[in-house]
Amino acid sequence: MSRLERARGATLVDVAQLAGVSRMTVSRVINGDARVREPTRLAVQAAIRELSYEPNLAARNLVMAGELRIGVIYSNPSAAFMSDFLIGVFEEATNAGARLILLRGENGQPPAPHELQRLLGSGVQGVVLAPPLGECVIVREVLRSANLPVAVVAAGRPPADAINVRIDDRQASQALTKHLLDLGHRRIGFITGNPDQTSSAERLEGARAAVAQVKGAELILAPGAFTYASGLCAAEQLLESDTPPTAIFASNDDMAAAAVSVAHRRHLDVPADLTVVGYDDTTVATTLWPPLTTVRQPVRQMAAVALDRLLRALRSTEPAAKAPADYVLDHALIQRQSAAPPGRPVPAADTTVQERSPHA
Repeated sequence: MSRLERARGATLVDVAQLAGVSRMTVSRVINGDARVREPTRLAVQAAIRELSYEPNLAARNLVMAGELRIGVIYSNPSAAFMSDFLIGVFEEATNAGARLILLRGENGQPPAPHELQRLLGSGVQGVVLAPPLGECVIVREVLRSANLPVAVVAAGRPPADAINVRIDDRQASQALTKHLLDLGHRRIGFITGNPDQTSSAERLEGARAAVAQVKGAELILAPGAFTYASGLCAAEQLLESDTPPTAIFASNDDMAAAAVSVAHRRHLDVPADLTVVGYDDTTVATTLWPPLTTVRQPVRQMAAVALDRLLRALRSTEPAAKAPADYVLDHALIQRQSAAPPGRPVPAADTTVQERSPHA
């Protein structure tokens, strides 16, 4: 847990992670449930003391008085990303006594205006936005007109009028690119993300910053959109060049998986002939061969923290608790078998390198 998170108050999610239990178990300990085993109770209580966690008593009372209704709007093309996101908000809603009203857009597009109005008419008191909708002007204007508090997940640059929960995309991308450079790669293909998301620009700037520090290194760009299909086109473009890259850095795991597929179709061994790395560390990263070296973005925790902070803002009478805020969580560099020095295989063991946010 970062110093920033400690300063702004530990959450039930933080306690559960430190104690190695589920959020529901932490809730049971707080509520004095006799079914919790004594060793588990002691572990949770120790985590609460270490983190100086203060249970939200007002929230517990409101669970009995009536649930808060929270809208969750999403339209992310990555099924793996959305699976983690929805698990995070569902678990936090269960623990905090909130009712979720889901609204989905199709293929990365915002829901239709009449669907947004129907959601507002359902009596939601706040909204959580999954990427890319947190930066969608149409959606934000509708919510702003309704004077609803909003929590945004994974916007690369924090909006001025909302709660935002993210990692430092620029720092994470720079660290992963530096890893490729340290392996000896000097010609690196980079598949960009959705141009409408600031996280895409931040990841590109991080890669550029790392390459600029190494003489003779080069970054070759190919456009992507965070979809598997766009990753296929981008990888083909990179590998068809007269001097193809020795490594491809895709801006998410879905596009990295597509790059691995293109490499195999061209009879290239990954990583002996071509290194491929991704971003997010979704289930995709470990369900293909070879498993991906990638940046771990704690999507479940980000979603849970976003909902927790939104609920705190709604339930608090303190003006400071209702103000927009930017929460930057830690990321990690996960080293697996898809990355190696040019022309050499990678070791079998996985390695995790924890990265702390400079904002902490």
